[in-house]
Amino acid sequence: MNAIPAVASDVPEQRSGEPAESRGWQERARALVVRFGPAVWCYALLKLIGFTAFMKLLSFAGDYAKKPARFGGGANPWDVLASWDGWWYQQVAQFGYHPALVPIAGPEGFNVEQNSAAFFPLYPGLMRLTSEVTPFGLYGAGMLVSVVASLFAAAGIYAVVEKLSGDVRAGVIAAGIWAIAPGSGAEWAVYSDSTFVALAVWACYCVMTRQWVAAGVITLVAGLNRPTAAALIGAVGLAALVELYRRESGVLRPLTALLLAPVGLLGYVGWVGWRMGEWGGYFRLQHDAWLHYFDGGQGTWHAIRGVLLGRNDYPFAFPVPDLLATLIVLTLPVLIVLMIRLRPPLVLTAYTLATIVSVLGSLGIFGNTSRYLLPAFPLLIALAVGMRKLSWPVLAAVLGTGALASGWYGGYVLFELGVP
Repeated sequence: MNAIPAVASDVPEQRSGEPAESRGWQERARALVVRFGPAVWCYALLKLIGFTAFMKLLSFAGDYAKKPARFGGGANPWDVLASWDGWWYQQVAQFGYHPALVPIAGPEGFNVEQNSAAFFPLYPGLMRLTSEVTPFGLYGAGMLVSVVASLFAAAGIYAVVEKLSGDVRAGVIAAGIWAIAPGSGAEWAVYSDSTFVALAVWACYCVMTRQWVAAGVITLVAGLNRPTAAALIGAVGLAALVELYRRESGVLRPLTALLLAPVGLLGYVGWVGWRMGEWGGYFRLQHDAWLHYFDGGQGTWHAIRGVLLGRNDYPFAFPVPDLLATLIVLTLPVLIVLMIRLRPPLVLTAYTLATIVSVLGSLGIFGNTSRYLLPAFPLLIALAVGMRKLSWPVLAAVLGTGALASGWYGGYVLFELGVP
């Protein structure tokens, strides 16, 4: 935050009775609010509109009351937000890990019993900590962590876009677009997505501003949150290698970032393998218990072919989510070209492309493509830059309508018509 001035000399003389440290802290906090407030409020308002629409749709349909609490149901509409992966995160937060590879005679492809070790520790750890220092239970703590993390992510998206485009308005719009993105339903849920995006955004920003040690530390922490941190680790590492070659920041700081970045991810995967007695145990768990692994894009191709031909002959077929996912995949080339035309820094380009390759190249629930692509925030930059010339009333109409619609495609479609 080097762009935010906060020194004692900025404070009026009549407040000289206050300690200098207190005055400096207050001025810095005020500067942060002035800088990031518009983007955070824009995001929060649009997200609240979409979230409200999502809850209304759940109440109107009433299907949640007929489903098990673990699988998309509950006593109240908002209980849906803590089902599916949210149930597993609560298990980790409450009981910790017991990594194991237990063979089962399941459906084709499922040869190992599902285990909570597939879920990385940062988010459930934050849930547990929050629940211990607040009056909320694990559900409330998880929601609080996700909402706060989403606000930090919105601020980070603003910072990245404002620095790249030199336009405050574009930064605010980008934060608003992320609130209504196709997979935005996972942002305010007992899911780790917002936490990861917040870390990824600020890691990229630190690279852009040559704060290499901070970038390495943030990337290390991100590696404890999701396996998709591999894309961020690769991007930060590549940018650090280029910086080492150019020697514009010396050697020590980019080298530190390069060495720190993979520690979190490798450390957790290694620990799981050690506990299981099989060094590749984490990947075997993902492959044999969850049917989620890198297959070079075969699963994505089969799903798109099935959607286009009107067939359900591929794994995890969900008609409506899969149709939306297909439309998103077909728009990716356009978004990538528009992003590259802006000549973003290497870290943003590498991170975005690596994220897309990992998503489309992996077998999983195809209908979740929108959610899996949430971390690819640089794809929003060209849209935000293009929309900055619109008047505020037109922007309000466009983003407001998108916010209402996101309650359906970003929330209801994922959680009720598919499996997030």
